[in-house]
Amino acid sequence: MALAREARRRAHSPYSGLRVGAAARDVEGRVFTGCNVENASFGLTLCAERVAVVKAVSEGAGRLVSMAIATDRPTAVMPCGACRQVLTELAPRLRLIVAGRGSRRRRASVRDLLPDAFGPADLP
Repeated sequence: MALAREARRRAHSPYSGLRVGAAARDVEGRVFTGCNVENASFGLTLCAERVAVVKAVSEGAGRLVSMAIATDRPTAVMPCGACRQVLTELAPRLRLIVAGRGSRRRRASVRDLLPDAFGPADLP
């Protein structure tokens, strides 16, 4: 969570004001961080979770096993739908720990967040 909070400080969120940091850990113990990067063309905005996963993949990470997500809101904010879809395909067994500024943390698995997800097996 400390690395996710550190990544959160680097967020670029001039439109929503929501700062998010993520830290994903692979089976080898390596950690890949990300922060949200907003764009005036909102569809081009990148969420912290996807930034961390893309960095992990591009740097040759092993299977991702856990991710800490930190927001600047009073309570935990769970990943958006796009992030849930990406996490489901690239890290289907991922365990999440999500926190806001308060001390209460939420825990979930990616499968909890997106049951019956669309995936590669659904393609022809």
